[in-house]
This record gives sequence, structure tokens and C-alpha cells, in this order.
Amino acid sequence: MAEKKVVAKKTVAKKAGGTSAFMKPMNISDELALVVGKGPMPRSEVVKALWAYIKKNKLQDEKNKRNINADDKLKAVFAGKKVVNMFEMTKLVSAHLS
Repeated sequence: MAEKKVVAKKTVAKKAGGTSAFMKPMNISDELALVVGKGPMPRSEVVKALWAYIKKNKLQDEKNKRNINADDKLKAVFAGKKVVNMFEMTKLVSAHLS
């Protein structure tokens, strides 16, 4: 007898306006705007633009790809830190979004 496999669908919580919280346009600090451009923009677009900047300027560490070597613009976003890992980067960037 064959068993049926049931896969639950995931749903994204939506606000009353019909957009998910992840796609909500966020205000961007002046420091972050120098790197990703002026806002408001969704968090997903901020992350895309940030990685484009990192790759364009070759700021990803060659030996440890999880680390980002900050230039002067990114140091302002990364609380003055010269090197941050990509997990810490997310937390530091969040401080520049409102």
C-alpha cells in the first residue's frame, strides 16, 4: 500500500497593506546611503546593493570568504570595524535601517 506524502505550504505573514514585512521599504541612514544608494528600499534590496558594492570593490577576504574588509565607507556602517564577518554585517546594517 502506497503512502501519501503531505507537504505543508509555508505562508508569509502579511501586513494589512498586503506586503510582507521583508519587502517593506525601510529608511536608510546617510552612512549606508553612500554605499547602497538613497532609500527608502526593502531590506532585500539593501542586501543586494551591499553585496554588489562589496564584490565591485573586492572587499571580500580572499582567504576567509565569510569576512568583509571594510573600506572607509563601510567602516562608517560597520561601527568603525575594519573586518566583520557576514553574520555580524547583517546586525550592523540593521542599525542603519528604520
